[in-house]
Amino acid sequence: MTANKIFTLPELLSERQKWASGQQKVVFTNGCFDILHLGHIDYLEKASQKGQKMIVGLNSDESVRRLKGAQRPINSVYARARMLAALSFVDAVVAFEQDTPLELIKAIVPDVLIKGSDYNVTNIVGADVVLAAGGVVETITLVEGYSTTKLIEKMSAYK
Repeated sequence: MTANKIFTLPELLSERQKWASGQQKVVFTNGCFDILHLGHIDYLEKASQKGQKMIVGLNSDESVRRLKGAQRPINSVYARARMLAALSFVDAVVAFEQDTPLELIKAIVPDVLIKGSDYNVTNIVGADVVLAAGGVVETITLVEGYSTTKLIEKMSAYK
């Protein structure tokens, strides 16, 4: 069941410990993932291939509002988490309230930290934490032309 892949931070840390003791490389990425689209699927699938377990940090509704504006998110954190958890290559989803996942990354200390190619390794939040622990920080090329904002704009044109 998809809900079984949605964790609180304490639950996730317990799971993370099991994965570490099993020598499983943990990949972490994060985002709002408001309206799931091809760009998200491609990105998350490629990120998951960098290790054996994939954790997605998900901005809470309040966090999305602060970052994207009062009209967002379109989907609630619960709906977004369930959609992400339904993806076979996602092992865990955890929501966070802050504007960045820094505290989450400090707690989880993933083996691999991934962001899209619209970031530089030098400006990825938490990169210093992962690198100091001996982990890897990478970017993944994004599929051109896909974004939630563009989808919303396109849907608005159909009013």
